[in-house]
Amino acid sequence: MDLKRWTHVVALADRRSFIRAAEQVHLSQPALTRSIQAAEAELGLQLFDRGTNEVVATPAGEFVIARARQLVFNSRCLERDVELYRSRSLGDTAFGVGPFPAATFLSQLMAGMRREFPGINLRVEISNWQLLLKRLLEEDIEFFVADTRDLPPDPNLYVRALRREPGGFYVRAGHALSTRKSVTLQQLWSHGVLSVRLPTGVRTVVSRLLGLAPDAELSLALECDDVEVLKEVALACDSVLAAPHAAVAEEVAAGKLHPLEVTGLPSQSSEMGVVTLRGRTPSPMAELIISRLPGKG
Repeated sequence: MDLKRWTHVVALADRRSFIRAAEQVHLSQPALTRSIQAAEAELGLQLFDRGTNEVVATPAGEFVIARARQLVFNSRCLERDVELYRSRSLGDTAFGVGPFPAATFLSQLMAGMRREFPGINLRVEISNWQLLLKRLLEEDIEFFVADTRDLPPDPNLYVRALRREPGGFYVRAGHALSTRKSVTLQQLWSHGVLSVRLPTGVRTVVSRLLGLAPDAELSLALECDDVEVLKEVALACDSVLAAPHAAVAEEVAAGKLHPLEVTGLPSQSSEMGVVTLRGRTPSPMAELIISRLPGKG
């Protein structure tokens, strides 16, 4: 069976609709239907159940689709690698960053890239690791940089560690806690904490120190993937900001934010990593950006 037909099978498995899959592979619906029927006839297996609401893979289909997906992926990688080998030119790229890298080093990195390569187009998605992983697996971005502690083990992923980014808690100037030499976690939490989504390990440590029951949910006053938004909120009210030191260095130096010393709390830091698809050769521009990330190069 030719590769194009495998592509049709994978598209239908992903989209679960002949109409949507046909749009994805730029075919008419009847043409896609004929291609799937031909694939099933050639294999002697029914790959899909045609339900009333959506098309679902049969057990045989799931077995075949998993292998077809790898074939399609390898084919795209081969085409891309051949083109890179032929041209070896820097090209456009798209990648993702989590909230902490976006707030600490992204602006400086992108400014440097724009100065050095003004003719290159870059696309950066800022989000949590869950959504960035989805984009990576869909091959919509080449890599992403984020805290990798909660990243599920997956043989299709390759993770390169970056330096750790230490962080802490901060309040606005004039806050009731700002004059204290140290505060307890309970005192801090009573004012409401602003943070990105905390990794599972951090949530566990904080929940234990707060004396919460094992099955109790740790509550945040505001959870947001944009650290700049969190800073603005902290500067305008009495909530406590959790953030990496590098993200608030300017505000601390200007006396706008005050760091808190929290009694009994171990030092906290994010564990950043670069996540790529194993077996896929990054574009020259992607490799260049990765080489310039903090802790790389």
